[in-house]
Amino acid sequence: MITKKELRESLNLPNSEATTPTEIFQNQTLRPILKLQNDLYILLFSTYAIRQNSDFNALSSAKKAVMVEQSIQKDNVLKNTFIGITIGMFTAEEMEIYISDSKVFNKRIITMLIERLKSQMS
Repeated sequence: MITKKELRESLNLPNSEATTPTEIFQNQTLRPILKLQNDLYILLFSTYAIRQNSDFNALSSAKKAVMVEQSIQKDNVLKNTFIGITIGMFTAEEMEIYISDSKVFNKRIITMLIERLKSQMS
């Protein structure tokens, strides 16, 4: 059976002595999961955006970027859905690391996700 880790692409991001454990977790776990789940994130946000603003596809790139950022930051249900999609791909060991500082990791997940969506929605 294929494991969750085997589904993810290895990004081979370099670590130095100055790389913190939080950055290592971000680079080895969060980024590969965000890349793996990218199509799902885009579909979810596109559906959400059209429900909120039927003219979403007609908006300028700048207005779409603003909507992405504001929607995810202000709509807790949407934000928590994105976080849930991400942590659902964790292994048990990764979940233990996540639980140790979930607030910091949630902020990193949302920040990276907003940038990812903004670049692909425009």
